[in-house]
Amino acid sequence: MRVATVFRVDRSTIKSDRVRQGWRSIMREFALNTSTHGIPGIARSQSKKNRMFWSLSFLVFSGITLYFVIQTIREYFQYSTQTSVNLVSEWPQNFPAFTICNVAQIRYDQFIEPFLNYTNTLNITNTTDTSSFSLLQSQYVKEFFRIKINQNESIIKFFFPLSAMLIKCVFNDRICSTSDFTYFLSSSHGLCYTFNAKLKNMTNVRKSDEYGGPGKLELSLYAHSHQYIPYAREDIGMIAMVHDNGQFPMIEFAGRALVTGFKHRMTFSKKSIFYLSAPYSTCNDEIPLIMQTMFDNYPNVEYSYSEDLCYDLCTEVYTYGICGCIDPKQWNARSIVLPRTKTIIVAPLCNLSDTCYSNASITLSSLSSLLTEYCPYCSQQCSITDFIVKASMWKAPAYWLTNDIKHFVENSEILLPNDWSTDWQRHIQTNYLSIELVHESILVENYTQIPAMGPINVLSDVGGQTGLWIGISFLSLVEVAEMFYRLIRYQYYVIRRSIRKYFVQK
Repeated sequence: MRVATVFRVDRSTIKSDRVRQGWRSIMREFALNTSTHGIPGIARSQSKKNRMFWSLSFLVFSGITLYFVIQTIREYFQYSTQTSVNLVSEWPQNFPAFTICNVAQIRYDQFIEPFLNYTNTLNITNTTDTSSFSLLQSQYVKEFFRIKINQNESIIKFFFPLSAMLIKCVFNDRICSTSDFTYFLSSSHGLCYTFNAKLKNMTNVRKSDEYGGPGKLELSLYAHSHQYIPYAREDIGMIAMVHDNGQFPMIEFAGRALVTGFKHRMTFSKKSIFYLSAPYSTCNDEIPLIMQTMFDNYPNVEYSYSEDLCYDLCTEVYTYGICGCIDPKQWNARSIVLPRTKTIIVAPLCNLSDTCYSNASITLSSLSSLLTEYCPYCSQQCSITDFIVKASMWKAPAYWLTNDIKHFVENSEILLPNDWSTDWQRHIQTNYLSIELVHESILVENYTQIPAMGPINVLSDVGGQTGLWIGISFLSLVEVAEMFYRLIRYQYYVIRRSIRKYFVQK
């Protein structure tokens, strides 16, 4: 008869061994089978030296990986950009706005009598002769207008009206007139006139293919140079600008000089620039209150935000704060908004001899801290539409047009030269000019700012670095997640068994 030896086994000891074996087996199984480089080498090492070698290698290459990953993420949060350039066909296009001004802002026949009253009152002159004008008198013209403006008197009557200058207007072979133009005030050229500006009561501007045409505007103009104030200017002619329909024309800086006695042919093509919004740039197209206050002087036109104009207006706000007045050359923008308030005031013009306004302008433009304080609302435009213009010209007018021009001048509201009856042909050659503005190409040149590194690029670069140095991929992360899931689940069962055991024993 065979006798078996029976030993008593403690079940709690077996369970404890299973618990320890469970943790170890899960961790070891992960370490041996993970696709991450280095960890399997640590797990299968048979000696302490081999395990130290693989552990050190894994730590070194993990450190290198972490360095490059951090550099990639830092580069992304620098929000660097690059510019994409492409050509696209766009037809029909909006025909651009075209602004024209007489290069001289003041017409002599309306100006001379009030001016003589002013100079006679100050004992500068003692005359009623309106036919002569001296160099001495010309030195008081700007002061005369400064006083008029500070007294809030209208000076519109001193400028050249479009009806007295526009001989012909034809758009795509259809006659247009002065009613197709809007006006604005230029500090250098007085009244200026814009064809095809964006109006508030119209949903669309004129298209280049309107009336089935190719996109061509023809204008004939007369400068009336005999009404220029002597010594005030050295040039005769017009100044013009091709611009976007909603852009306020900064014609003093971007205008194109047009000489009389010629027909000016200008062909244009469109160029658009688009900037990214925050955080890639500070661009913003919201019109600040100070700019809207200026635009309110032209209630029919829907102007858009302009960075250049914003800084000009901001300079006047700073100048007023320092000097109590503004630059007399900026008489067309006297309405300003006091800093950190919504209070709108009409600022007086400084004396011409006062250097405070020029010094204030220099100080503001040279200190970035002041620009930040006084001009926080002057951000970059998010989009800019520009037109590339190519100019050429012919001699004009042809002799068969002179009688029609003569008839127009004689019927305009502006007084004729004293020698008109004997020398009218010379006057026409001196004052006539015409313009032909033609759409050149349906191609639009687009410059678009794009992120140099997007989320996909970051993910790709990080994946490349981790894969190169330690072999981590998305599947590796899934393996880690699986390991944690198994550990958590195992721990859950251990805790649950412990709770059951506690209640059974109790």
